[in-house]
Amino acid sequence: MCPQNDAEALEMHQYPYISIVGCLMYLAVTTRPDIAYVTRVLARFNSNPGLAHWQAAKHVLHYLKGTMDYKLVYKPSTSPKPFITYSDADNGGNPDNGKSTGGYVVKFGSGAVSWSSKLQALVALSTTEAEHISAVEVGKEILWMRQFIGELGYPFTGPSMLRMDNQSAIAVSKNPEHHSKMKHLSLHLFWLRDAVQDGLITPSFVTTQEMAADIFTKALDRFKVQSDSRFRNVLECLVYSFRSLEPCTDMGECYLLLDFALFLIWVSVQCSKSCYLIRIA
Repeated sequence: MCPQNDAEALEMHQYPYISIVGCLMYLAVTTRPDIAYVTRVLARFNSNPGLAHWQAAKHVLHYLKGTMDYKLVYKPSTSPKPFITYSDADNGGNPDNGKSTGGYVVKFGSGAVSWSSKLQALVALSTTEAEHISAVEVGKEILWMRQFIGELGYPFTGPSMLRMDNQSAIAVSKNPEHHSKMKHLSLHLFWLRDAVQDGLITPSFVTTQEMAADIFTKALDRFKVQSDSRFRNVLECLVYSFRSLEPCTDMGECYLLLDFALFLIWVSVQCSKSCYLIRIA
């Protein structure tokens, strides 16, 4: 897929591939979680892209053009937890080095507020290892989110929910019953077990059909993404729309959602200086 001769390399010099990928990366980090995975894959070839990569980048631009009306919708959810986190990983999805891709999404109320799709730093020998490594990364995000919400004046009284679709990875995070197969991992990957024992994180099982983070670990076809309800709150993105808080019966949750909305407004003004359209209904 990379240029095979000097003629192909010279032809690629006339295309702004790196600039396009940089723009896509900005969107994937800020308002478009649905293109996070494909953007990470395209960025791997920045040093030597080929025509196939350029065609793929243009395909993403066409997709964005057709989904400009997508938005994140924030409203109170039926869950008693302020936020819910989903963690997922594939197994050796990168054919170049055999490394797995880990992804997660943090949903605050009904909308996504934090997400990631990243190639793992080491080669996992099993799906359990890949899922456990991904859970460790998202565990750091969970602790930061707990601290941030506490600084807003809403301290936590219970553990935060971490949803995974791998029973073995959940068991590893709770007890060392699979020690013989996991003992070769770095010691820093086992701090998740301490966080679980300390009551900060509670891993729970969710079926693959309900795993919202699946879109961050592999390429999915358009029909599956559009028809699958687990991706709707992840896909509807670009315009932040904070709907009415009247259905919320817990006033503490309502005020917390409003505080988070004001925080997003402050970030858009202070950090990115971009023209985010924020509508508070």
